[in-house]
Amino acid sequence: MKQRPVLYICRPRTLERPYKALEHLNGAHSLRSDMAACTLRRFLKFSRITQMQHRTISVYTETHGFHEDALKKKLSQFSGGSVDLSLDDSGIGVLTLNNPSRMNAFTGTMMVELLDRVKELEDWKDGKGLIVRGAGNTFCSGSDLKAVKAISSSHEGMKMCMYMQNTLTRLSRLPLISVALVQGKALGGGAELSTACDFRLMTPESEIRFVHKHMGLVPGWGGAARLVHIIGGRCSLQLLSSAHKVNPEQALGMGLIDAILSSGDRPLDETHKWLSQFTEGPVEVIQAIKKVVVSGREQQLEAALRTEKDIFGTVWGGPSNLQALSQGTKHK
Repeated sequence: MKQRPVLYICRPRTLERPYKALEHLNGAHSLRSDMAACTLRRFLKFSRITQMQHRTISVYTETHGFHEDALKKKLSQFSGGSVDLSLDDSGIGVLTLNNPSRMNAFTGTMMVELLDRVKELEDWKDGKGLIVRGAGNTFCSGSDLKAVKAISSSHEGMKMCMYMQNTLTRLSRLPLISVALVQGKALGGGAELSTACDFRLMTPESEIRFVHKHMGLVPGWGGAARLVHIIGGRCSLQLLSSAHKVNPEQALGMGLIDAILSSGDRPLDETHKWLSQFTEGPVEVIQAIKKVVVSGREQQLEAALRTEKDIFGTVWGGPSNLQALSQGTKHK
C-alpha cells in the first residue's frame, strides 16, 4: 500500500518558555487549580467558536430561498435504502450508504438521513475520525433515477442541489478527520461524495468516475468546486469533460486519492488502521486541528488567522498541553 509521508509539525521551542514556571508550582493542588481554571476558559472559548460555526455551517439558508423542512418532506416521498451510522469507542465512526440493490444510489429518504447523520456527528463530543463507505462492494452510484425523474424541473433540481451542497459542506466541515473508502464504483454523485472527505482510499479494481456529462449535467453537489481544490483546475477539467474511469493507480498519481488498499478481504479494518495514524491523541486536540485546517481552507487569510488564534486559545494551557509540558515531552 502506497502512502504519502505524514508531516508532523511541532511547537517551536520558544513557545515553551512561558511554561517554565510550571516546574516551580507548589504542590499538586496548585496544578489542579490552574488546570481547572484553564479548562473553564477553554470551554467558554470553545462554546463561542462552536456557536459561531453553527451559525455559518450551511451554504444556503432561508435568506437564499432555501427551506430545509419543506424539501425534506418532498424528498421523503422517494423511499428506499438507509444511511447507517456506528460510533466506536476509539473515536472513529463509520457512515454506511445502504442501498446495495441500486449500487447504493441516493434515494430521497437517504438524502434526508444523510443530513440527519451529519447533524449527529456534529454533536459527537468524543469523535475524532469518520469512515464513509457503501454497503457491499460498491461505494455509491449517485442519485436514484426515480427521484431524479420526479424532480425534473430546473427549480426543483436546484433546491435538491442546495440541499445536498449544504449536507456535503457540513460533512466536510465536521471536526472529524474523514476518509472515503471507495470500493467498486463511485459514480456521479458518489464521486462528489468522496470529495467531501479529507482523504480518499481505493481498493484494487475500484473506480471513480464523474459521469455527469453523459447525463447532460455538471456536478451539483459541490463536487466540481472541491475537485479543483484537490487536484487543480487542469486535471478537474479533464475528468469532468472526458467522464473517463479513473482507476486506483491513476487516482493516486493525480492526487485524487491518498493510498491504494491491499487486496485483502477486510478493507474496512485496513481503512480503520490507516485513519488511526491521524486520530491518535486527545479528542480536543484532533478536533482543533481539523477546525484550523477548515478555516484555512475556506476563509480569507486574515479571517483564517483570527479563527486560528481563537481555536489555539482553546487548547493552549489546556489539560493535554499542561500534561505534555509536565512530562517534558520532547520531539526527535
